[in-house]
Formats: sequence, structure tokens, C-alpha cells
Amino acid sequence: MATASSLAARAAHATPVVAARKSSAPRVSRTPLRCVAEEAAPAAAATTGTPVRKTSMLVIGATGTLGRQVVRRALDEGYDVRCLVRPRQNPADFLRDWGATTVSGDLTKPETLPAAFVGIHTVIDASTARPEEDTLAIDWKAKVDCIQTAASMGIQRYVFYSIDKCEQHKEVPLMNMKYAVEEYLKASGMNYTVLRLCGFMQPLISGYAVPILEEQQVWGTDDDTRTAYLDTQDVAKMTLAACRRDEAANEIMTLAGPKAYSVNEVIALCEKLGGAEANVSKVPVLLLKATRGLTRFFQWTAPAADRLAFAEVLASGVKFDAPMEETYAKLGMDPSETTSLEEYMEEYFSKILKKLKEVGGQSRQKDFYL
Repeated sequence: MATASSLAARAAHATPVVAARKSSAPRVSRTPLRCVAEEAAPAAAATTGTPVRKTSMLVIGATGTLGRQVVRRALDEGYDVRCLVRPRQNPADFLRDWGATTVSGDLTKPETLPAAFVGIHTVIDASTARPEEDTLAIDWKAKVDCIQTAASMGIQRYVFYSIDKCEQHKEVPLMNMKYAVEEYLKASGMNYTVLRLCGFMQPLISGYAVPILEEQQVWGTDDDTRTAYLDTQDVAKMTLAACRRDEAANEIMTLAGPKAYSVNEVIALCEKLGGAEANVSKVPVLLLKATRGLTRFFQWTAPAADRLAFAEVLASGVKFDAPMEETYAKLGMDPSETTSLEEYMEEYFSKILKKLKEVGGQSRQKDFYL
């Protein structure tokens, strides 16, 4: 087990390359459910100290789109779930209503973290920076602090969510940080599982389904990038499978949906299920690249430039997908348990169109920007 001091030293070497800037804030350079938790041994001893139950779990980022699904699934499977939540005026009451416990902590303040890790066997880190937050602070520095804390306190499994193909696109700040965290976690001495994600189905509702029904504008590109989307509920199911199976220990696995879709195919599916036709206006990839170049000249637009860098990758024809046969075997899962995008969208449109019919409303659409 690596010590906190040795991890701190490694962090200095593993830190993503940071370019010098006039601003004090550094920035990355361009370069039906069943209870299964008790099936495992009832307790597991940490490296030192009092043994902790294998059902004790800490979820970081528990209020997010994915984090809350992990909490719900873990509770349904019989885990004792603790959630690290930031102090705020509107506390995450829904987590406690479900049966989880919460502890306050700030990822940017390392001294607030240790209390959350006491008596925990497994940590699932689903946290990531919000658009208004400092990505480097949350997605790199805070990850280092959490891993150091977990290692020093004898955590026995650390699950981290990364991005598919992050090692191939280090020029994108977020992907560079994800890859660096992967490497740092591997060097921590803890048992780990890295789950690389391709894309979630949930954002497609607000990004494509709703605009077709409500005339909202959506901007995109003229690329042929294909993404194997997953329902976050399925990601949560896979995560819990990884936690209880030894085959998933010390593994980096990409989680992909049954089929990869281009944006045009997603739109066609929404048009078919929604019974509406979208007028598509495309934004050339070259325009994105030019805009990104311009924003780099101005300090206050740097975060926007970083987001555009990620948009470039998404618009470059990359296929965010991976074979899943071996992964399903390691997780002990049947592929038929995974929801397809067609099934997910069918359920959404059947519900929303039924609701519109009940209230006497109708969908209208005109321009839909891609």
C-alpha cells in the first residue's frame, strides 16, 4: 500500500503538463433488483485498524446524473451507502430519503475529506466539474487528494469513471486529466477499477428529443462521430457488478452501449418516434477549430476554448465504442440486460406523447440546428 507521502511525490510527476499563464489558475497544455451485496464475505480487513464490511460504500458525486443512479442501485442491492456532498443551502435530502447517509465535504479542501472515508470498503468516484467550476481543481487536484486519502485509510476498492479513448486525445484538457488520474490511481497500491464511458442517453432528451417537440435550437457539427450510448441506470448496474467481482479488480474497462449512433441517426430516430420533421442546420468543424483558436488569445475565454477542444474530438469522426463480450464476462452480466437507445427513446416518447394527448397539447417544430 502506497503511503500518503509517496503518493504526493508521484502526484508531482503524474500531474498533467500545465502551461504558464498570467492568471494564477493553471491550465492543461495542448499536447427487478435483488440484494447481492451480502453474497460476498461479510467483512474485509483494511491494511490496519478495525475490519470494515464489504457492503460499506462511499459515493463521491452522488447528486449527479450518474452518481444518484449508483446510489439508488447500491441501496437496492443491500449496500450501506454514504454520500459525500458539498455544504449548501439546499441539501441532498433525496439521498437520505432513499436510505443513504450523507457527510459534508468540499473536494477542493482536502482537510474535509478523511471523515467521509472512515469505515468504508469501496469508494465510487462519480464527481466531475460543473461548467462554472475549475476543471483542473475538481478533475485533477481533488482526484489526487481523494486517492491519497483513500490509500492512507486502507480503502480496498476504488472505482473511477473516465472517458473512452482519453489516452489518444491528451490535447483535450479533460481527457488529459482523466488519463493522468487513471495512471495515478494505478500507482496508488489500492485495488482499483477504471470504467471508461462513451456517452449517456439522458442528455439526448434535452439535446434532440425536446427540440423536435418544442422548437428549441441545438448546435452541432457536420461530422460522422459515432457513440455507443448507455442508460445511466445500466452504467450503475455495471458499476455494482464490478464492485462485487474479483475479475474486475485492477482493470480498465470501456462501457459501451449495444450500438453506436451518429448524430444524424439519433435525429432520425427522434423524428420517427416523435412524428415530427426537423430542419437541420450544420456547423462546420472548421468553424469550431477557428473559434477555438481565437478564444485562446483571451484569458477569460480559456474555459470556453477547453470545451471547444473537446467538441473538436467529438466532431472528428471518432467512434466512441468498444467490444463488450469480455467485459460482460468479467462483470457476470447478460448483454440482453442492457437497454438499447431505441428502447430508451421509445419509452420517453410514448410517455411524453401520451401526456400531451391527455392535456390536449401538441408538438410544434420548425428549425432544429445540428
